[in-house]
Amino acid sequence: MSGHPFPTTESFAVRMLLITTALVFVGILVLLPLLVVFVEAFRNGLSAYWAAIEEPAAISAIKLTVLVAAIAVPFNMIFGVVASWAITKFEFRGKRLLITFIDLPFSVAPVISGLIYVLLFGANSWFGSLLIEHDIEIIFAVPGLVIATIFVTFPFVARELIPLMEEQGTQEEEAAIMLGAGGLRTFFSITLPNIKWALLYGVLLCNARAMGEFGAVAVVSGHIKNYTNTIPLHVEILYNEYNFMAAFAVASILSLLALFTLLLKAAIEYKFKKIEKV
Repeated sequence: MSGHPFPTTESFAVRMLLITTALVFVGILVLLPLLVVFVEAFRNGLSAYWAAIEEPAAISAIKLTVLVAAIAVPFNMIFGVVASWAITKFEFRGKRLLITFIDLPFSVAPVISGLIYVLLFGANSWFGSLLIEHDIEIIFAVPGLVIATIFVTFPFVARELIPLMEEQGTQEEEAAIMLGAGGLRTFFSITLPNIKWALLYGVLLCNARAMGEFGAVAVVSGHIKNYTNTIPLHVEILYNEYNFMAAFAVASILSLLALFTLLLKAAIEYKFKKIEKV
């Protein structure tokens, strides 16, 4: 042991330079924009802020955002658990291909994914005539927003669970089955308690992305006021109308959600570290 307090040989000046550089980048790219959002949101006072939030179009956007997230997040939670269980507990042909497909939304631009759904379910699409014949609306309606949101967010839960479940292995499940436990009992008694914090972490990230998604939903929404505008789309409309204070007021809702997500993320990571030390 050299007695050095850090596992590196860099001088104090070098360490301070690196730390300062990181803090400056975070301050400029993260903290400063966040501060601007709240300063501009409250520029005209609290009454003007609440007036922008309580405006019917804003209330409709908030409700729609919550609705879309309330559908997409549970769906992705179920998918993430099922996919992770299959990938980590079983051997089958196409496993690597399945993992690749799970990662696909990370490499496809959200706007492109929205365009794909327009080409699939739009009026002049492959299924357009069939949907019109049965009076089913997907594009420029709530189902389209839900489908697009599910696509861009479905890797989050699975990607949090797969590495953890691979590390845990299958020994505990095999022991439970040898003792007579069935599949469901093994899952709820062994697997779920072991992955609950990672699952919560993935759901948290999935929800944050679902509420803040812009690109994919912008393509499939049609920007129909009081019907298909989520919070990010409503902010864009307000900004394009030069109603900057109202735009920042509504944007502050997503900023508060981001801060709340960070706090929960920190709490979950702290819980993870405590569990690992036990």
